[in-house]
Amino acid sequence: MPQEESFPGLAELLPRVAMDDGTVIITSVNEAFARPGSLLDLFRGSFRDGEGIAHLLNHTLIVAADPGALALCKAVHPHCYLLQVMAAGVSSANGFMTRSYLELVWSKLTFQHRVLQLGYNYLYTDLDVMWLRNPFRHISLYADMAVSTDRFNGNAEDLTNAPNTGFYYVRSTNRTVEMLRRWRAARSRFRPLAHDQEVFEAIKGEFVGGELRIKLVFLDTALFDGFCEYHGEMDRVCTMHANCCLRLATKMHDLRNVVADWKRYSSLTPPEKMSSKLRWTYPAKCAATMKIPA
Repeated sequence: MPQEESFPGLAELLPRVAMDDGTVIITSVNEAFARPGSLLDLFRGSFRDGEGIAHLLNHTLIVAADPGALALCKAVHPHCYLLQVMAAGVSSANGFMTRSYLELVWSKLTFQHRVLQLGYNYLYTDLDVMWLRNPFRHISLYADMAVSTDRFNGNAEDLTNAPNTGFYYVRSTNRTVEMLRRWRAARSRFRPLAHDQEVFEAIKGEFVGGELRIKLVFLDTALFDGFCEYHGEMDRVCTMHANCCLRLATKMHDLRNVVADWKRYSSLTPPEKMSSKLRWTYPAKCAATMKIPA
């Protein structure tokens, strides 16, 4: 695992990527996800097809987990960074909760911690999140952390919401730097094959109710949609996440349907959109793998 002081070139790169308020969008790839026609192409295409969000790609830093992913990233994107993850099989389309998959998710947290230490806010997004509208319009300026959910109960501050750490915003403060340190350190308190999301779910109350007093808000699934709790409100949605879905090919199939549906919706005139009955194609392949409720 890279030490916090050993991120060569990162301090020089972040000013070129950051927005005026010091926020950087971060995502991560391995070689399998970065190959032509795979998730990276879908992800970047969603910005171009979204409503006025193409410019946000200029503020997106793609973190490569292996040299192959770095080369593929540099072929299509201006801001790429190598955070090499030393785990067997890290370049493949790793199965959920395998050891190499877990090394990927924990290494991204190490990197994000360093971004906060350097004074930058970040919005982390998994590659299987399609961006359709500007999500920053719905993220509170007063939140220390805003996290997407697999299940949203209607109260943005209720800790019983089910967080999904595939899409979340963190503001850079001394308190959030310490929060990330504790989150990473808490891995040792749980079983060896513990996911960062699983650990966050278990300790989120410590961040909110302890001495850190983190202002944590949960994002509404009607705006930050996903396959776990499916809304399909095309007139409101900002992002669509292929959560509750196993295997790369399965995600790709259903996300391509999301992209096609969005393009059909976007081609309508404003009056047509208001009267349109268009809804997302149901994520049938993902539902078959994770039993998504109809």
